[in-house]
Amino acid sequence: MPSWRPLSNGRGTFIFAPLVGGALIALVVALATSGHWPEFRGLVHSSANGLIAVAPADVIRVEIRAGGQTVALRRAADGWALESPGEAAAVPAELASHIDAGLRFLHVSEPMRDIQAAEISAASFAEYGLDPPTTVLAIETSAGVGPTVNFGVLNPVGTSQYVRIAGSPTVYLMPRYVGSEWEVAGEMTRRLRGQAEPAIAHRGQGLLLPVSMAQVWAVEIVAGGKLTRFERDGAGNWFRHAGQHSHSPNADAHVADPTQARVIATALESLDAAPVETRVGRVSDAGQLAKYGLAFPPMILLLYARDNSTEVARIEFGGALDSLDRYARLTPDNQIVTVAEFEVRRLTDLLKAVGAGS
Repeated sequence: MPSWRPLSNGRGTFIFAPLVGGALIALVVALATSGHWPEFRGLVHSSANGLIAVAPADVIRVEIRAGGQTVALRRAADGWALESPGEAAAVPAELASHIDAGLRFLHVSEPMRDIQAAEISAASFAEYGLDPPTTVLAIETSAGVGPTVNFGVLNPVGTSQYVRIAGSPTVYLMPRYVGSEWEVAGEMTRRLRGQAEPAIAHRGQGLLLPVSMAQVWAVEIVAGGKLTRFERDGAGNWFRHAGQHSHSPNADAHVADPTQARVIATALESLDAAPVETRVGRVSDAGQLAKYGLAFPPMILLLYARDNSTEVARIEFGGALDSLDRYARLTPDNQIVTVAEFEVRRLTDLLKAVGAGS
């Protein structure tokens, strides 16, 4: 077995001649053939002390939500593929590399700081860009639904980003390159998918609403014993529908007030991207419902499609899990979940803004 000994140059400096010479030759060859410095990907730190415990190899699907759009990619036998209503299409190697890098960074990159629940209020999430998040990453593994990662804004000096795992009150400061990978992957996927497909081709299991708000033309909120109804006018703008009456075909149509329409639209569009924090399970027993504050829910949200009197979704909001999360029931499957408290507060603020709050 050969041995390597440092060679002295007679002035107290030692040179590892074979090692240094070989490295320099390899570097020159790399520069000559590629025109840029090699990326030494094999030397990336790989300790599994990152934000999520899920190993990249166990991830079979990722869903990226940003800017009101959702895109999804699924791991196929030959690599990552774009999930679409038709046949899945393989993605370019550059996009696949961003997905793989993003998963690896989440798994190995350690938070720079943990902001614990005691330091956070429900209002803090807006300050951190997490109400709503700038980007949401929903992960599915071979074992089922995995973690959902909410990315917020950069910190004031721009070196790190506020991040939260759905279902956990802790906010983490992560190196900005972690979220950057998913911003790039999301943008590349949206461009790849093109504009021909719907804005939300597949809503997945991570969102609170089972349908897009683009398909909803009436919303009812029952809170404090009062029912408040919002509808769209002929142009699709929102208004508060006052009174209990119906319209004949020849009656004058409602026209939304532009200022109030923007207030309503902002609240409802944010709700469109609201994620489920955690899934508790299916519950229908009255005693169990009372445990979650859902025997007599303090707020009920009902969504209706256009020209349809049967709701397409009903969500009952119950008691608080803690100061940052609240229980909710999704009907008709009686699935109990938790949602962020600020999602409920947004609806309460909407009622107050239109003069319907207590």
